[in-house]
Amino acid sequence: METMFGDIKTIGAGITMGLGALGPALSIGILAAKAMESIGRNPEAAGAIRQNMILAIAFAEAIAIYALVVAFLIIFVA
Repeated sequence: METMFGDIKTIGAGITMGLGALGPALSIGILAAKAMESIGRNPEAAGAIRQNMILAIAFAEAIAIYALVVAFLIIFVA
């Protein structure tokens, strides 16, 4: 019986990480594409655009880290 719950926990953790990494991956890609487009249109503002892009990427990446923590909680605590 324990192996069945172990398998379910592993699948749940995998789904959590898969879905939890999908959102930040898409948002980081869109962020970088739009930042490069903005720099191409206004090269003088490259410094401010780059700074804001890096800050936004850090916030988006934090969501993936939260998903990793939840996946570890599913595996080791539940």
